[in-house]
Amino acid sequence: MSPIHTSPVPGASTHAGASTTDGPVRHMATVRSFTPRRGRITLAQREALDRLWERWGFDVAARTIDLGDVFGNERPVVLEIGFGMGETTAAMAAADPDTNVLAIDVHTPGQGSLLYDAELRGLTNIRVVNGDAVELLRDMLPPACLAGIRVFFSDPWPKTRHHKRRLIQPEFAALAASRLVPGGTLHCATDWAHYAEWMLEVLAAEPALVNTTDGYLPRPAWRPITRFEQQGLDKGHEVADLIFRRR
Repeated sequence: MSPIHTSPVPGASTHAGASTTDGPVRHMATVRSFTPRRGRITLAQREALDRLWERWGFDVAARTIDLGDVFGNERPVVLEIGFGMGETTAAMAAADPDTNVLAIDVHTPGQGSLLYDAELRGLTNIRVVNGDAVELLRDMLPPACLAGIRVFFSDPWPKTRHHKRRLIQPEFAALAASRLVPGGTLHCATDWAHYAEWMLEVLAAEPALVNTTDGYLPRPAWRPITRFEQQGLDKGHEVADLIFRRR
């Protein structure tokens, strides 16, 4: 069986009611943009979780954390929301060792895979979080603490009745912007044309963010092609990258 994540949160405030929430973002809707998944876990993934979770992983909880304590240094931190099996996350962390990566997902095999890969590559700039990214941003991270946020190929929820489940919503854009340092970036990518249009409209309407280009960007050379992206490309989908900067 997969381990149950119960390790204490590193760098957490000792005040049980600690919160960094400001204004209306505190009342974001509780509609989930994801479905928790465990899936089949390999022996290597399970052993990586057992061995490394206490050191490099933690669960979302109602505590404010100090990212300097979490990583043991004061390097810039990028939050990656939804990393799948973690190949792209590990590759980008290896290519940029002076940036810390806080990677959150609810897929247990993916968490184990990323921890295994990080140990194998000798990467010390990755921390893995289990839980809801909105709750992490809202309840655990203080304002203006992130150099960047990455949302690569989040679920497009294509059916109209499910659009409320999409991660990129006006409330999320405001919350994400509040956690970015001035000049920090929110980088999204999708292979669903309608979701790309939705993202562009939502992010462009957030007063604290400004688009770094006119519309969409081609995939930057420093962003590896993800597994989900390749599946979309194989189906003939076009990929859109959006990078917005915090004013």
